[in-house]
Amino acid sequence: MFDDEDLAEIREGKERWEEETYGPTVERFGERKETFTTDTGGQEVDPLYTPDDIAEKDYEEEIGFPGEEPYTRGVYSTMHRGRLWTMRQYAGMGTAAETNERFHYLLDQGQTGLSMAFDLPTQMGHDSDADMAQGEVGRSGVAIDSIEDMKTVFDGIPLDEVSTSMTINAPASVLLALYIAVGDEQGVDREELRGTIQNDILKEYAARNTYIYPPDASMRLITDIFEFCAEETPNFNTISISGYHIREAGSTAAQEVAFTLGNGIEYVEAAIDAGLDVDEFAPQLSFFFNAHNNIFEEAAKFRAARRMWAEIMDERFDAENPKSKQLKFHTQTGGSTLTAQQIENNVVRVAYQALSAVLGGTQSLHTNGKDEALALPTEESVRTALRTQQILAHESGAADTIDPLAGSYYVESLTDDIEEEAFDILDDVDERGGMRGAIEEQWVQRQIQEVAFERQQEIEEGERIIVGVNEFEVEDAEPEMDLESIDEEDEQEQIERLEQLREERDDDAVDAALDDLREAAEGEENVMPYIVDAVKAKATVGEVCNVMRDAFGEYQQGVSV
Repeated sequence: MFDDEDLAEIREGKERWEEETYGPTVERFGERKETFTTDTGGQEVDPLYTPDDIAEKDYEEEIGFPGEEPYTRGVYSTMHRGRLWTMRQYAGMGTAAETNERFHYLLDQGQTGLSMAFDLPTQMGHDSDADMAQGEVGRSGVAIDSIEDMKTVFDGIPLDEVSTSMTINAPASVLLALYIAVGDEQGVDREELRGTIQNDILKEYAARNTYIYPPDASMRLITDIFEFCAEETPNFNTISISGYHIREAGSTAAQEVAFTLGNGIEYVEAAIDAGLDVDEFAPQLSFFFNAHNNIFEEAAKFRAARRMWAEIMDERFDAENPKSKQLKFHTQTGGSTLTAQQIENNVVRVAYQALSAVLGGTQSLHTNGKDEALALPTEESVRTALRTQQILAHESGAADTIDPLAGSYYVESLTDDIEEEAFDILDDVDERGGMRGAIEEQWVQRQIQEVAFERQQEIEEGERIIVGVNEFEVEDAEPEMDLESIDEEDEQEQIERLEQLREERDDDAVDAALDDLREAAEGEENVMPYIVDAVKAKATVGEVCNVMRDAFGEYQQGVSV
C-alpha cells in the first residue's frame, strides 16, 4: 500500500491533472452527461479514481483472501479455478413431459444444473382443475399436481448426479417433499440430493405477491424446512433469499443487497427463536441476486454482499462455523432489462450481465434467452444463452484468476460505497422492527417504487438511454420470430391426468396422510415428514396446501405481516 507521503503526492498530482488537463478539456468540449451514476443511480461516478480513494482500507480486514473472512474475494479458496459455477437455464415447459424433454436437451448441451419454473397455479398451491387455475395451467412454467408429474419431469435424470433449483415459495415445502419422494423412488440417498428451493416468502409480500399463508405460518414452514433438511438433506440449500425480484421491481443495487440481507436476518432470527442452532442451519442458506448492465456496479455489489453477510453472521448471531458466514449465491441476468425491440440486442445485454456475475464470484448462473421479453424461450434461444456461459468459462479468461477486479481503485471504492449505503438502509429497516415491520408499513415497497418511477421518467425523457427503445431505433418492421407457445389442449390433458390419478390412488391412504398432516399443522410438530408421507400417498399439491390453508388461514393484503 502507499504511505502518507505517496498519497500526498498522488493527491497533488490529481489536483494538478484536474486543473491543467481535465478541467480545460471539459470546459472546451464538455462531457456526455452532466452527472455520471452507476446503473441504478445509487452512486455518483467520479471521473478518476486513485489510490487515495482506498487509502484507509485494511487489506486483510476488508479485502482479504478467497475462502477466508471477510470473503470479499470469494467464499472458496480456488473459486472458478477449481470448479466452474453451476450453469443453469430456467425451464418449465407447460407439461411435465415437455419439461423433461427440455431438461434432457439442456443437459445434452452441457448444462450442469437444472432450474425449474412452475406455472402460476402451482406457485399458488392450486391443482390444475381448480377454478383459480383456469387459463393459467402451464403458462408461466410447468404444472405440477402430484408425484406422478414430478416423476415424469425427472424421468431418466438421476437425482444424485444433478443439482436442481426450484423457484417456488409459498408451497416450497410441498415441492421439496415431492423432490425428496422422487429421490427415494430412484433409490438416491437423501444426503446426496443437491439443489435449492427459493422458499423466500418475505420477498413475496414485498415485491412479487405469490403468497398463500399469513407470515407467522409461512415463517414456521420455513423453520420446519431448515430443521428437517439439516438432518435429512444436508447438501440441499433450504432457502434462496432472493434479491432478484426486488431488483426486478425497480430497486437500486444497494437496496437489493440491503433488503435481501434484511430478509436473511429475519429468517435466521426466526430459526433461532424456534430453537435451532445457527451453525446447524445457516450453512444451508443461499442467496439469489440479479445481474444488470453495469459490470462494475454488479461485481462490486456481489463483493459487498459477501463482506456484509460475514459481518452480520459474526456480530449479530455469533456464528462460529465458517460456512455459516459464507454468502453463497445464484445469479440470474436481468429479465427487466430485456427489450422486445431489436431482440438480438438482448444477447449482448445478457453476455455483459453474465460477465459481471462471473467477475463477482457467483456459484451458479442463469442466462436469459433473448426472447424472454415475449415468451418462454425457444430451444435456439436457451442454447445461445447457455453458450454465452460456456464461452465465458472457456474462452474469455474471466474465470482464470480469482476476483480479477480486486485492487481497482474504482471497484474497491464502489464496493465500499454500496456496503455503506446498504448498511444505512439496514439501519432504517431495524428502526422499523426489521423487514417484517418495514414491509408491514409499506416502507420497503415505497422505497422500491420511488426508484422505479424515477428510472422510468428518465427513460421517457431520454435521460437514460435504452438502445433500440428510446435511442438507435429502427424504422423498418423487425423480422418475425419463432416463439414458444403453449398448446391450449395441454391444460385439458393435464386435468385429465389429474382425474386419472384420483381415480386410481388409494383414497384411504391419502385421507389418513392428510389427517396426520392436519394434526401436525394444528399442533407444534415439524410438518415436513407428514408432507413427504402425503405426497408419497399421491395427495396432490392443492390438497396438501388446502390442509394447511385450513390450519393456518390465508394472507390478505393490508393485514399485518
